[in-house]
Amino acid sequence: MQWEDKQTYLEAGSPSHFRFDETLVFLKRSDQEILHLVKGRTVFKALRLEDEVVLFSITEEDGKLYIQFLNGKFNKAIKDFVADYVTKWFDLERDVEPFYQLAQQDPYLKDLVKTYSGLRVVGIPDLFEAFVWAIAGQQINLTFAYTLKRRFVQRFGEKLDWEGETYWIFPQPAVIADVNIEIVRDLQFSSRKAEYVLDIAKKMRDGTLSLQELEEKSYPELKKALLSIRGIGAWTADYVLMKCFQMPNAFPIADAGIHQALKQQLSWKPTVEEIANIAKNWAGWEAYATIFLWRSLYE
Repeated sequence: MQWEDKQTYLEAGSPSHFRFDETLVFLKRSDQEILHLVKGRTVFKALRLEDEVVLFSITEEDGKLYIQFLNGKFNKAIKDFVADYVTKWFDLERDVEPFYQLAQQDPYLKDLVKTYSGLRVVGIPDLFEAFVWAIAGQQINLTFAYTLKRRFVQRFGEKLDWEGETYWIFPQPAVIADVNIEIVRDLQFSSRKAEYVLDIAKKMRDGTLSLQELEEKSYPELKKALLSIRGIGAWTADYVLMKCFQMPNAFPIADAGIHQALKQQLSWKPTVEEIANIAKNWAGWEAYATIFLWRSLYE
């Protein structure tokens, strides 16, 4: 993905099989979202890079994507960091043509890729955020998961006030690694979830768990490594592999949304074994099949 430097903003051509409006549908799915703001067809987000907080917007016009730097912070390091973040966030470097060729022949996906063409995996490039979000969402509904995330970010994160809006940044592991567990439980995290989050924060702060080390592993090695972490089961591991490590073959097969979406097509609730059989056609692209199934539930 080549971003062209225009001094106060970056510009890039939208890749094929990408629709910004489909990305916006996902980003606007909850009014409890706290880590970005969508106004019209523009996304606003704040991030920290070392000692700097940068606020930027993303929009699309005439087949081009634009990243605008809003709070006067746009040196080369910041531009490179934000460009890399957005590219990963929207999975912009992925050649998805093989997926579309597969999906157009699949009875469960062919109508979905036609209706929601241009949808991509909207990721979570920050590993700690991905872990916390996945753990928070274990065995609860999406609405309450967003409530937990909002409380967590407002309690431990940092904020930037700009032109009448508040932009929140997800906390760094070091910020909460030594926090008393009762403070996390007061946010209505279960005792177990609070323990898991604090354990991971300590590991990441101490350097025994890092994105750089993990991303060098193959899918089987990486999944095994994630499953060895306390609180990370198969669903959570595959969710993190899909959303943070951008692995297109990650497949959270036990996910309730996958089951519900297939139930709508089949008129009965499939078993895990039946889903595994259906998914044989999706080999290598299970994560993309998953997001299109999830998308069908938004209607």
